[in-house]
Amino acid sequence: MSFLPEIIDAYISKHTQAEPKLLQSLNKETWQKVLNPRMLSGAYQGRLLSLFSKLIQPKTILEIGTYTGYSALCLAEGLSGKGKLITVDKNEELEGFAKKYFDKSLYKKQIEQIIGNAVEVIPTLNSKFDLVFIDADKANYATYFDLVINKMNKGGIIISDNVLWSGKVVEKINPKDIDTISLVAFNKKIAEDNRVETIMLPIRDGLTICRVK
Repeated sequence: MSFLPEIIDAYISKHTQAEPKLLQSLNKETWQKVLNPRMLSGAYQGRLLSLFSKLIQPKTILEIGTYTGYSALCLAEGLSGKGKLITVDKNEELEGFAKKYFDKSLYKKQIEQIIGNAVEVIPTLNSKFDLVFIDADKANYATYFDLVINKMNKGGIIISDNVLWSGKVVEKINPKDIDTISLVAFNKKIAEDNRVETIMLPIRDGLTICRVK
């Protein structure tokens, strides 16, 4: 979702670089064939992720939550020449969907898909990361952060998506709404963590950028 008036949102999108054709196709097919297509990062946020990655020029990227592969391809645009992106997701049903688009991209040999529970997978990864994108189950955001923080290179960036959660984080919370409760706790946790510099951006459903000191 977006917290801006629709007319402003449309103006911003119009004056932002268009998404590449491969991503246009991925976007369209996701909306046609996959459940919950709103989970897709989308053109505007995708261009932002691409730009962040290009500014950082990471050698190593970890994505937690692959979905149909859109955000992975955006992040891969900034990889250094021999850089690598690892993307982890527990949904086996979408593995082939994402891989089809990875194989069509310029980054085919630089993207590694891992199917499994990220809580179990991350501790097995030996890499140190320059960029991490967290966009998976909200209840585990704090756990993911704790698992990756010591695997970050100095100056590395951790980006967390959906941190405003359709505005629910500032509303009265249903005690049974575990996702919102978890996100409120996560937002507080990283804002107070002295290992990182943190800024929350009101872009789409909220993005938090953490720079590792």
